[in-house]
Amino acid sequence: MSLDQPHDKSSEKLVYMANQIGNFFVSQGADEAVAGTAEHIRKFWDPRMRSTIFAHLDKGGAGLEPHVREALVRLKDTAST
Repeated sequence: MSLDQPHDKSSEKLVYMANQIGNFFVSQGADEAVAGTAEHIRKFWDPRMRSTIFAHLDKGGAGLEPHVREALVRLKDTAST
């Protein structure tokens, strides 16, 4: 078993969770899907979870829905400013 596997499993779970959050907001329109997803993750995910999903995003963000990817990019940009 590789040391990377737990991180990969953690990333997979966070991708699943982020996509579920994003799908909740889709019915409110594209702009709200992005803004709502970013706001939810900002408010309710702890820094370790955000750090892990941002690292996954930096590696290409496999499995992330397009509006979720956009939400994470925006959130990451505002977190680093």
